[in-house]
Amino acid sequence: MKSINCKGQLVTFETPKVMGILNITPNSFFDGGWHHSLEKIEQQIEKMLQEGAAIIDIGAYSTQPNAPFVSEEEELERMVPVVKHLVKKFPNAVFSIDTFRAEVAKQTLDLGAAMINDVSAGNLDDQMMQVVGSFKAPYIMMHMKGTPQNMQQFTDYDDVMHEMIYYFSDKMAQAQQHGIVDVIVDPGFGFSKTLDQNYEVLNKLDLLQNLNVPVLSALSRKSMIYKFFETTPQDALNGTTVLNTISLIKGANLLRVHDVREAVECVKLYTKTYC
Repeated sequence: MKSINCKGQLVTFETPKVMGILNITPNSFFDGGWHHSLEKIEQQIEKMLQEGAAIIDIGAYSTQPNAPFVSEEEELERMVPVVKHLVKKFPNAVFSIDTFRAEVAKQTLDLGAAMINDVSAGNLDDQMMQVVGSFKAPYIMMHMKGTPQNMQQFTDYDDVMHEMIYYFSDKMAQAQQHGIVDVIVDPGFGFSKTLDQNYEVLNKLDLLQNLNVPVLSALSRKSMIYKFFETTPQDALNGTTVLNTISLIKGANLLRVHDVREAVECVKLYTKTYC
């Protein structure tokens, strides 16, 4: 049975889990600017926890394609006061930090965050794995080439899944060398991939089970849904639910979503049918 140790709290994936997204950025593609006060942030976390989120993922740097660069200082200014407040307000919650910077990881893990979600898998900060390993924290490593600003220039693959599995195998070996015990892999839907490549990855998502670690699927309201239907992120909830269901059937252990209640219902219906 796959599981991760979050500050002594065991999170198991006997049944899939849901990770709720909390963006404290002004420019995220779906909910940018929504959570601009501690009161609104608390309300959103309470809502997600009540709806069944097992993990809350906090981000202070938008990684959507062509998102503007944010300095480390600004990311820390956004992130640190919020995390400091939330770990006291919600002492039993499991908080994940969405960052590719080692210093942000260090300061937030020091404050009581439980895990790190790194879109670059250490490629954008060579100190990241050392920091995560020193805290024995779980580490989510995502597949991406380039940076959030230029990643869509890097979509040439001979075989996208073959390259991804090789990428994760190499990254997992590096993580182990740095003392990281618990790893989760994220195929990075929408990162360094065309629309068709995203659907190819989803179709073959079960191949990631060969890595023998939990698999995260982060499809919530992404462009592979709303561009396919020629709509907007606001109109992409139904499509998200469909693709979350496919992800579960293909072996995903963790769904990262904006809409927790709908994702939890997805998991319950999947579990009723398949488990």
